[in-house]
Amino acid sequence: MTAVPVELQSGVDTFVLIPGAGGSAWVWSRVARLLVEAGHEAIAVELPGDSETAGLTRYSELVVDAIGSRSRVILVAGSLGGFTAPLVCERVAVGSLVLVNAMIPVPGETAHDWWAHTGAIEARDEAARAGGYGPFDVASYFLHDVDPGVVAEGEPYQRFEADIAFEEPCDFTAWPAVDIRVLAGETDRFFPVELQRRVARGRLGVEADVIPGGHLLPLTQPRPVADYLLETAHHGNLARAEH
Repeated sequence: MTAVPVELQSGVDTFVLIPGAGGSAWVWSRVARLLVEAGHEAIAVELPGDSETAGLTRYSELVVDAIGSRSRVILVAGSLGGFTAPLVCERVAVGSLVLVNAMIPVPGETAHDWWAHTGAIEARDEAARAGGYGPFDVASYFLHDVDPGVVAEGEPYQRFEADIAFEEPCDFTAWPAVDIRVLAGETDRFFPVELQRRVARGRLGVEADVIPGGHLLPLTQPRPVADYLLETAHHGNLARAEH
């Protein structure tokens, strides 16, 4: 698989966008376009999510390859992509890291075990009871706030995630000592916002920022997500200027 770059318009920052389960770069397409329109570079990395021989190590290699020799990188990871992000940060320097409705691992954890370790299933079930939207199904938990036209557009890009990515330990030492931000969807039914707040606080010492929207924020709220990423880059640029 290869990275999918969006046309560069003399930007000075590079946003590298990691997808979640399935590995489709398409999920970032709307956000990437807005970042480019703002004068930056955006690289949405296509990952072989359906390959039983790939997994987290291979995902991180592909992201590192996509970054290449670029500097001033803002690494962005969504959902399962949170398990790839720290592996990338162990191999290349990034200026900032943004986790969007993402799983946040501890060193050596598997994505399979993350659910029990964080109490994610219990949190999801409790939120479902409170919200009255019933047991898990894709439509109710992922697509409830996605425009039908966007759903139809995305159908050719949908792939199942192979088991290997959930079974391979996330072999990193520590989260990088950079600006790490967590962006959560207020109505995320898959990772309820209170779960995300608790895990971000407990595992990163970070308070999650919350915007309207469900789990697929890059598709339902591309402008707020892009604006959040641009603000992150601006903050990093100011910090570098001060030093």
